[in-house]
Amino acid sequence: MRRTGASIGAFYLLDREQQLLRLVVVGGVPGDLVMPWTRIPLASPAPVTDAVRRKRLIWIGDQAEMARAYPRSAVALPYRIALAAVPVDGERRWGSLLLMWPGSHPPQATPRERGHITSSGRRLGRVLDDAARAGRPVTPPDEPRVLPGAAVRAPGAPQPALAAADFAERLPEGCCALDLEGRITFVSTRGAGLLGRGADALLGLLPWQALPWLDDPVYEDRYRAAVISRQPVAFTACRPPDRWLDFRLYPDASGISVRITPSNAGPARAQDDPSSGTGEPRPSPPTRAGQLYQLMHLAAALTEAVGVQDVVDLVADQIMPAFGAHGLVLSSAESGRLRITGSRGYPAHVIERLDGLPVNTRFTPAGQALTTGVPSFFSHPGELARIYPEAPLVSGKQAWAFLPLVISGRPVGICVLTYDRPHAFPAEERAVLTSLAGLIAQALDRARLYDAKHQLAHGLQEALLPHRLPSLAGLRVAARYLPATLGMDIGGDFYDLLRIDATTAAAVIGDVQGHNVAAAALMGQVRTAVHTHATAGAAPDEVLARTNRLLLDLDPGLFTTCLYAHLDLRRGRARLVSAGHPPPLLREPGGRARPLDVPPGPALGIVPGASYSVTEVPLPPGTLLALYTDGLVETAGTDIEEAVADLATHLGDAGDEDLDRLMDTILDHAGPADQRTDDIALMLLRATGA
Repeated sequence: MRRTGASIGAFYLLDREQQLLRLVVVGGVPGDLVMPWTRIPLASPAPVTDAVRRKRLIWIGDQAEMARAYPRSAVALPYRIALAAVPVDGERRWGSLLLMWPGSHPPQATPRERGHITSSGRRLGRVLDDAARAGRPVTPPDEPRVLPGAAVRAPGAPQPALAAADFAERLPEGCCALDLEGRITFVSTRGAGLLGRGADALLGLLPWQALPWLDDPVYEDRYRAAVISRQPVAFTACRPPDRWLDFRLYPDASGISVRITPSNAGPARAQDDPSSGTGEPRPSPPTRAGQLYQLMHLAAALTEAVGVQDVVDLVADQIMPAFGAHGLVLSSAESGRLRITGSRGYPAHVIERLDGLPVNTRFTPAGQALTTGVPSFFSHPGELARIYPEAPLVSGKQAWAFLPLVISGRPVGICVLTYDRPHAFPAEERAVLTSLAGLIAQALDRARLYDAKHQLAHGLQEALLPHRLPSLAGLRVAARYLPATLGMDIGGDFYDLLRIDATTAAAVIGDVQGHNVAAAALMGQVRTAVHTHATAGAAPDEVLARTNRLLLDLDPGLFTTCLYAHLDLRRGRARLVSAGHPPPLLREPGGRARPLDVPPGPALGIVPGASYSVTEVPLPPGTLLALYTDGLVETAGTDIEEAVADLATHLGDAGDEDLDRLMDTILDHAGPADQRTDDIALMLLRATGA
């Protein structure tokens, strides 16, 4: 942090088994501010995860860029900052280094600064390598280590002295000082008078603890903004009954100096008054600002959750750390019973005993909460045993929050947060958890519907794709299908290899329009039609012409591109025909690869009476033929012909690898999986001459 001038720094360790980034150490901010980000799934969109996945520096220059690139992070960090995340690499990929600068930092990082940041990541990787070799590998702690302020303060920074206190006492306005945790460490006599409390009643406390009229998320948010952005902030508050005060906060790496002056805002600011004007504190304290941001962060994250497991992971990764919970059980109501869909912090035998409890029982708090729709909170086992003496206590937990998941009066499940020690549930915490339950209910119901559709469509597609490809002497083949990462994870891309006789085969690859059940079903019909005509001895052009007539008769409202290759292994020849499909790639035995000029006819299912021309090419031993769908080469803003030529160059440079390794190389060249928006089918065929 000192080397790069960053005000905040953090290191995340990669947990390969769970595919998580876990916070190990943080400096420049108090620990409670980073609780929502102690565990970040590697698949989630965030700068630290992108740095690991993309293997490069991620730079965010301002809040506008953050909102464009990472809207979820921008919701939880609505402050003026610049941010960098860089992978920490050594002999292995260790994790990600996060650095943040005040909003005064220029939006663009200089090449020298980027070099410093990148070299810091490499240097940290070497430190971790050395520790691992010495038998002291770094492991994630239960709670991240928070560096003290002295550890991150620049060398030679001035230390406080009695003269500073004397200086503050002579000023006409009031002042106080906060540490980075928000506790009051100093208050002048004038400042204490303006706040209406003696210094002994203020020191060591948070402002919103010592002064009920400051117990409002708006004011706490201003403090958080000062800590994170390192920029001066200001707000006006009313000390009951009608004394208005201006607060100006000036932060640095050691804490915050606060200037307090009388304000002329008067009644015009009455809408900001957090009290009733009677001088009495409100009976129900407001929700903490951090919990509000946690609520917004989770709401944004749940909009991106697709399946039930996504919802379970998000709830566990976001809610448990924020509320200090040690266990989670998420259940759905099915046929009058609670079926556990996900859990954290429980051994398998406990989950097995809890699975399948009746919904309508009056003997368990889970069933009662779901039946009535009213959340239940139990701070210790005695409280639970008093109300539900017959409830089975099998988990050893000491406190529980039972949150029913109800949509329009219809119960869909229940979320149970548990604690290993007794835990009080303040009113504001109960309010936030109840609000979260509504968000989770909506996401869980949507995810269950998605999973049902996905299982139907994906099962259909798996059944229609070949389970294994036939083996032929003189031919090596490898094929793979990758669904798009967006949508329903299914589509109409297909491939097949047909054995005609001992020395003849046919390879086919195609792409049905769309990503839904109809596309998967039509894909099966096209594949069956091609198989039937090819094995009946039809010529390559007739195979596609007859399949085209079938699709026109079926009138599915979808079209299909297709490439058919008839392989004569004895003569070493291939005859190819295309129905609007991307051109295949041919790699010659010498290593040069090029797209084949196969004139594309109309896509199947569009033009009645369409005809298709045949292209014949030699297929000597060592020749490689690559058939693929457009998901491998087609990306927004890229010319398709240039992309195909680039793929051919990459294929030619790949060397004579094993076909499976060569396929991995080609798919890696297509870009990260999380950026793929279309299915990919790929088939590699190599003539061996055996």
